[in-house]
Amino acid sequence: MVERSKDWMDQAEGDLERAEHDLKGGFYDWACFSAQQSAEEAVKAVLQKLGAEAWGHSVYDLLIELKRNFTIPDDILNSALELDKAYIPTRYPNAHPSGSPRRRYTRQEAERMIQHAKKILELCKSLLSRT
Repeated sequence: MVERSKDWMDQAEGDLERAEHDLKGGFYDWACFSAQQSAEEAVKAVLQKLGAEAWGHSVYDLLIELKRNFTIPDDILNSALELDKAYIPTRYPNAHPSGSPRRRYTRQEAERMIQHAKKILELCKSLLSRT
């Protein structure tokens, strides 16, 4: 397996920038989704560096995998659980009883998701610096 943790982290940083851009543009659904993607990719960067399997899209599950090697604070795990809820419903109208995702997400949610992603990204950068 080719070690590409820097590529994963670069993508994580780019998706966080996109989330912030979408927040400013009022695309709150996409800001939430991009924040989830950023966190997912950051955790996958660390797993990649460790040579571990980084399967799936659940930030929480990926962090649980990281717990085999590192201490992961509960607040980070709680942030991951909330981010995971933005993976599918932010993109598919049939994930909601009515309306499109673009009408179901708020600025406050997007801001919160971006903060969660930032915390996870910073943790992952710290972990990468130790490996």
